[in-house]
Amino acid sequence: MWVSMPRRRMGRMGPLLLSAACVLLLAPSAVRPALVGNPEDYAADEAERTASDNIIFDDYRGKGCVDDSGFVYKLGERFYPGHSNCPCECTEDGPVCDQPECPKLHPKCTKVEHNGCCPECKEVKNFCEYRGKTYKILEEFKPSPCEWCRCEPNNEVHCVVSDCAVPECVNPVYEPEQCCPICKNGPNCFAGTTIIPAGIEVKVDDCTICRCHNGDWWKPAQCLRRECLNGQSLS
Repeated sequence: MWVSMPRRRMGRMGPLLLSAACVLLLAPSAVRPALVGNPEDYAADEAERTASDNIIFDDYRGKGCVDDSGFVYKLGERFYPGHSNCPCECTEDGPVCDQPECPKLHPKCTKVEHNGCCPECKEVKNFCEYRGKTYKILEEFKPSPCEWCRCEPNNEVHCVVSDCAVPECVNPVYEPEQCCPICKNGPNCFAGTTIIPAGIEVKVDDCTICRCHNGDWWKPAQCLRRECLNGQSLS
C-alpha cells in the first residue's frame, strides 16, 4: 500500500545546500599532498636499491687477482696494483710484489720522482747557503773583513778567520773593510803619558831623553834624566 507524502518545497535554500554537498565531496581529493617529481623516478630508485642489495661479488681467491680499480688479472700475470710502482705477480695466495733494495738518495737531493719501482733523485742541490745568501760551488767570498770562505763541492761552507799580528804601537786603529788593526803613525811606545815614536831618542822635556825598547813596544820607554838647574840641562 503506497502512502503519498506531501512534497515540501525546497525554496531558495535548496541550490545552496546542493552546492555545499558538492564541495564536501570534492574536498578530500583537494587536500591530498601533491607528488614531487616524476613517479617513474621513485620506481627507478626503488629498483636500484633492490638491485644493490642483491649484488653478489665474485670471489677470485685462487683464481685471479683484483687491483684497486677493479681490474682482474690471471694467475701468473704481472701487474701494478693501486699506487704501487713495483710490479706484482698474481698467485693463488694473492699478489706477490717485488721489493728491491733501492739505492739511497743523495742527502742534498731537492727533487725526487717516483715513476719507477724505486724513487729517483732528479735534482741535487748545487749551491751553498751561508747567513741567508747562496753561493755557487767553489765560489770564494768574504762575509766579513776577517773571514775568507769557500763553497765546497759537498754544499758546505768552509771559512778561515784571519789571525792578526800584534800591532807594534800603543794606539792601533781599525780602518773600514780591514780586519786587523794598523799603526797609522808607525811603531811607538809610552814615555810616561807621552807617546813617542820608536827607533829614535826623544827629548820629552829639558832634562829627560827617552827611547822605545826594540821590538818591545808594550814596555815603557827607557829614559835618561840629566841633572838640571832651573830647568836647564847642565851637560
